[in-house]
Amino acid sequence: MAGSTVYTDGLKTFAGLQEAGFEHVTRTQPLRIELRKGAKSVLPLADRAIGNLQQWLIGTYHGVSRDQLQVYLDEFVFRHNRRRQPMAAFQTLLGLGTGRRPTSYQEIRGGANLSRPSNKG
Repeated sequence: MAGSTVYTDGLKTFAGLQEAGFEHVTRTQPLRIELRKGAKSVLPLADRAIGNLQQWLIGTYHGVSRDQLQVYLDEFVFRHNRRRQPMAAFQTLLGLGTGRRPTSYQEIRGGANLSRPSNKG
Protein backbone atom coordinates (compact mmCIF):
# COMPACT_ATOMS: atom_id res chain seq x y z
CA MET A 1 0.00 0.00 0.00
CA ALA A 2 1.43 3.35 -0.95
CA GLY A 3 2.74 5.26 2.05
CA SER A 4 3.93 2.10 3.80
CA THR A 5 7.48 1.69 5.00
CA VAL A 6 9.46 -1.12 3.41
CA TYR A 7 12.67 -2.35 5.04
CA THR A 8 15.13 -4.09 2.71
CA ASP A 9 18.78 -4.98 2.43
CA GLY A 10 19.29 -2.25 -0.18
CA LEU A 11 19.54 -4.37 -3.32
CA LYS A 12 19.23 -2.41 -6.56
CA THR A 13 16.04 -4.31 -7.40
CA PHE A 14 14.25 -2.28 -4.72
CA ALA A 15 15.24 1.07 -6.27
CA GLY A 16 11.73 1.75 -7.61
CA LEU A 17 10.00 1.61 -4.22
CA GLN A 18 10.22 5.35 -3.54
CA GLU A 19 8.87 6.19 -7.00
CA ALA A 20 5.96 3.82 -6.28
CA GLY A 21 5.06 5.80 -3.15
CA PHE A 22 6.73 3.70 -0.46
CA GLU A 23 9.17 4.84 2.17
CA HIS A 24 12.27 2.72 1.59
CA VAL A 25 14.59 2.07 4.53
CA THR A 26 17.71 0.02 3.86
CA ARG A 27 19.28 -2.08 6.57
CA THR A 28 22.42 -4.12 6.30
CA GLN A 29 23.65 -6.78 8.69
CA PRO A 30 26.92 -5.79 10.39
CA LEU A 31 29.92 -7.98 9.74
CA ARG A 32 30.45 -10.84 12.17
CA ILE A 33 33.49 -9.11 13.69
CA GLU A 34 31.37 -6.00 14.33
CA LEU A 35 28.64 -8.14 15.95
CA ARG A 36 31.24 -9.62 18.29
CA LYS A 37 32.25 -6.10 19.28
CA GLY A 38 28.66 -5.31 20.27
CA ALA A 39 27.00 -4.04 17.09
CA LYS A 40 23.27 -4.75 16.97
CA SER A 41 22.01 -7.41 14.59
CA VAL A 42 19.34 -6.53 12.04
CA LEU A 43 17.74 -9.95 12.55
CA PRO A 44 18.29 -10.87 16.21
CA LEU A 45 15.65 -13.63 16.29
CA ALA A 46 17.06 -15.28 13.18
CA ASP A 47 20.53 -15.09 14.71
CA ARG A 48 19.23 -16.74 17.87
CA ALA A 49 17.46 -19.52 15.93
CA ILE A 50 20.57 -20.26 13.86
CA GLY A 51 22.71 -20.25 17.01
CA ASN A 52 20.29 -22.64 18.73
CA LEU A 53 20.37 -24.91 15.68
CA GLN A 54 24.17 -24.94 15.63
CA GLN A 55 24.41 -25.72 19.34
CA TRP A 56 21.77 -28.45 19.07
CA LEU A 57 23.53 -30.10 16.13
CA ILE A 58 26.92 -29.97 17.83
CA GLY A 59 25.71 -30.88 21.31
CA THR A 60 23.32 -33.65 20.33
CA TYR A 61 24.86 -35.15 17.22
CA HIS A 62 28.45 -33.83 17.35
CA GLY A 63 28.08 -32.56 13.79
CA VAL A 64 26.17 -33.85 10.77
CA SER A 65 26.99 -34.70 7.18
CA ARG A 66 25.76 -32.61 4.27
CA ASP A 67 23.71 -35.57 3.00
CA GLN A 68 21.75 -35.80 6.25
CA LEU A 69 21.43 -32.07 7.02
CA GLN A 70 17.84 -31.73 5.71
CA VAL A 71 16.62 -34.52 8.00
CA TYR A 72 18.19 -32.82 11.01
CA LEU A 73 16.77 -29.44 9.99
CA ASP A 74 13.31 -31.01 9.73
CA GLU A 75 13.66 -32.46 13.22
CA PHE A 76 14.87 -29.15 14.63
CA VAL A 77 11.90 -27.28 13.13
CA PHE A 78 9.50 -29.98 14.38
CA ARG A 79 10.87 -29.64 17.92
CA HIS A 80 11.06 -25.85 17.74
CA ASN A 81 7.43 -25.54 16.66
CA ARG A 82 6.33 -27.72 19.59
CA ARG A 83 8.66 -26.36 22.28
CA ARG A 84 5.82 -24.88 24.34
CA GLN A 85 3.69 -28.02 24.07
CA PRO A 86 5.67 -30.90 25.61
CA MET A 87 2.98 -33.49 24.88
CA ALA A 88 2.66 -32.56 21.18
CA ALA A 89 5.66 -34.60 20.04
CA PHE A 90 4.49 -37.62 22.02
CA GLN A 91 0.97 -37.27 20.62
CA THR A 92 2.38 -37.07 17.09
CA LEU A 93 4.44 -40.19 17.73
CA LEU A 94 1.33 -41.98 18.99
CA GLY A 95 -0.59 -40.83 15.93
CA LEU A 96 2.07 -42.18 13.60
CA GLY A 97 2.11 -45.49 15.46
CA THR A 98 -1.64 -46.02 15.35
CA GLY A 99 -1.75 -45.90 11.54
CA ARG A 100 0.41 -49.00 11.20
CA ARG A 101 -0.14 -52.66 11.81
CA PRO A 102 2.05 -54.40 14.41
CA THR A 103 5.47 -55.49 13.20
CA SER A 104 6.17 -59.14 13.74
CA TYR A 105 9.44 -60.49 15.05
CA GLN A 106 9.99 -62.30 11.75
CA GLU A 107 9.66 -59.04 9.81
CA ILE A 108 12.18 -57.33 12.07
CA ARG A 109 14.69 -60.17 11.94
CA GLY A 110 14.13 -60.94 8.27
CA GLY A 111 14.27 -57.33 7.12
CA ALA A 112 10.91 -57.60 5.35
CA ASN A 113 9.33 -54.51 3.83
CA LEU A 114 7.92 -52.56 6.78
CA SER A 115 6.56 -49.65 4.74
CA ARG A 116 3.18 -51.25 4.06
CA PRO A 117 0.35 -49.19 5.54
CA SER A 118 -2.11 -50.62 8.00
CA ASN A 119 -5.14 -52.50 6.69
CA LYS A 120 -7.37 -50.72 9.18
CA GLY A 121 -10.43 -49.07 7.68
